[in-house]
Amino acid sequence: MSKRSTLAGLAAALLSSTVAFAADMPAPAPVPAPVEPCKATLLGPAYGGVIKANPNPTCFGVGGLGDIYIGGALTGYGYTQNNPFPMAFAPPGYAPDRAARFDFSNLQGWIQKPEGTFQFYVQGGGYAIPGLGVQNLSSIDQTDLLFTPLPVAFGKIQINDAWSVQGGRMPTIIGSEAPFTFQNLNINRGLLFAQENVINHGVQLNWAEGPWSVSVAGTDGFFAGDITWFTGNVAYKIDDSNTIGVNGGVNLGSQNVLNRSLRYQFATPLNQQNSGIFNINYTYSNGPWIVTPYFQFTNVEADQRIGILQSASTYGGALLAAYSFTDNFALAGRVEYEEQSGVRGSGTTSLLYGAGSNAFSITVTPTFTFDRYFLRVEYAHVELGGITRGSLANGTLGTGFGRDGNRTSQDRYMVETGVTF
Repeated sequence: MSKRSTLAGLAAALLSSTVAFAADMPAPAPVPAPVEPCKATLLGPAYGGVIKANPNPTCFGVGGLGDIYIGGALTGYGYTQNNPFPMAFAPPGYAPDRAARFDFSNLQGWIQKPEGTFQFYVQGGGYAIPGLGVQNLSSIDQTDLLFTPLPVAFGKIQINDAWSVQGGRMPTIIGSEAPFTFQNLNINRGLLFAQENVINHGVQLNWAEGPWSVSVAGTDGFFAGDITWFTGNVAYKIDDSNTIGVNGGVNLGSQNVLNRSLRYQFATPLNQQNSGIFNINYTYSNGPWIVTPYFQFTNVEADQRIGILQSASTYGGALLAAYSFTDNFALAGRVEYEEQSGVRGSGTTSLLYGAGSNAFSITVTPTFTFDRYFLRVEYAHVELGGITRGSLANGTLGTGFGRDGNRTSQDRYMVETGVTF
């Protein structure tokens, strides 16, 4: 056998052995695709659907932290209304409810880290939270008396894909409306919103898998400072268009907030802070339509030790809806009814406008959007029933609208414009 044929045979043997060995080896693990920068699902703020979140928020990388996102809302508003509330209803030292006002509604910014094991969200600035059926103070006064210039600031630990825990100053998990104007279909918050806590301190545990999401929290309720509330929210996504949920909470302690500072008295009403609340809500969102009906029940038990002399409860329902005619124009609206238990004109515990009182509201909000800019106008009407009538002439102040508290209706015309980014 020649030397050349010997080498050829050896090479063939080596090649066949290599092929066989490679066939026995497991396939190499696929290399994971790199995470696309600045494409995370943000922690907040939540938007109601007509004014939408910025699809391309400002984002930059920070060594050791990852991607950091920043955004904000710069908006102003004006309104005129009849029958402003009695001057005596204003907190001491603060300007009362007015028949007309021009002011900023949001001068806010936020920064967040929404990825990784440790995440955080911080939102700060000035704001107004106008609501139907309640006095509306200046934005500076509201920022001072409500949740301070730092309304939201919390950290979050993402344990795995399903579980997370967060703590700090957080938006509530109760209700169907969010705190700030740009987050909602309407400029004014509704009647039922006044029964719900808005911002609270505490710790919250979250679980989400498939169509289910569950959150439970221990909080201070209506910004009271003491962790005595237990709240929860369960939501089920039926399909891409339909979601149903239940949420609520209860104060497991008792708190006399009337002996605290003025800020706690304004942000933390005695009766609501010591109450319990239950909501059922449903949302349909498909194409141009957003429809959200919900039902609410609240109750406070008598506790003479803290100044609640009689028990009281409220029940009510609301329907929020919006239809987008084009990419730039939508019409939103809200209808509500709420009633308090008890005999009209009797009792000392008020969750609404006194025992046996009721309230109805209707709101219409045409909205124009152009990229990040929006302009919207609003008409809202509130009608009261079963209120305690009074007159300053005989030294008795009523519980309704007007400087004497004896008017049963209020009309409010409002405009808001600005940018979110």
